[in-house]
Amino acid sequence: MRIIHIDDIASPELADFTQLTDVALRRVREPAEGLYLAESPKVIERALRVGHRPRALLMVAEWLERVGPLLEAYPDVPVYIGAPEQLEQLTGFNMHRGAIASMHRPEPLDPADLLRASSRVVVLEDLADHTNVGAVFRSAAALGADAVLLTPGCADPLYRRAVRVSMGAVLQVPWARLPDWREAGPLFRELGYDLTAFALRDDAEDLADFVEDLPERLALMFGTEGPGLSRRALASAARTVLIPMEHGVDSLNVATAAALAMWAVRTGDQRAGAKRPAGDSARAQSHLVGEAPA
Repeated sequence: MRIIHIDDIASPELADFTQLTDVALRRVREPAEGLYLAESPKVIERALRVGHRPRALLMVAEWLERVGPLLEAYPDVPVYIGAPEQLEQLTGFNMHRGAIASMHRPEPLDPADLLRASSRVVVLEDLADHTNVGAVFRSAAALGADAVLLTPGCADPLYRRAVRVSMGAVLQVPWARLPDWREAGPLFRELGYDLTAFALRDDAEDLADFVEDLPERLALMFGTEGPGLSRRALASAARTVLIPMEHGVDSLNVATAAALAMWAVRTGDQRAGAKRPAGDSARAQSHLVGEAPA
């Protein structure tokens, strides 16, 4: 390890870790500079396990013993050590998780390739809340979805909060950005997917009935937290499904709705003994998560 004790928090070498609480700034900076942040030893370990390369690490000294062994393959990566008050002043928050790594972003995946290698995917249209995006990825990993597809306006899954909430699942579940609906809609149809919109419509099917006869390839689509799915998204869908609710409740948090839908589909597949045509999530992950650029 190349350990460097911090003398000056204004040092340009620490730029990856500055102003971490400024969401608007970091949302622009991190993709533009080809980086993302992995917070906590567990998430750092998951990032390294899928082949992502570290740029630098920041931590308090007492975490060296735990994090150091993870970096044996990266002896030239700088590890910046500082006092807790220094790190809080630098980052803008109390680093109670002990360590944070600046990682090279992986190369983006092609959505068509990802769809070909999958059979059960989740589609998120324009979700603005990174917490919801992270929660959907965590459910996708737990409930066996092969991949997540995001519209261009959807929040960044590699933003620090999304990575943290997902417990690193955004590093395990393959994902890609879709083109706009004029191209994305035909793409799903050409590759044999039933693009299924979750929306409150008069013609929507009950989720319990829907999972009785599931198609070979299925994309579950969820809309943004307020207005829901756009008209273009709904027009691109092959069918519409709703989750029936009681006591006058007309909607659920989008991450909760996605988890319920994925669980229902998983249960339906198990009940039917379905054989998934294009490989399961393990195959998709091992071939499509991708490594960071050299």
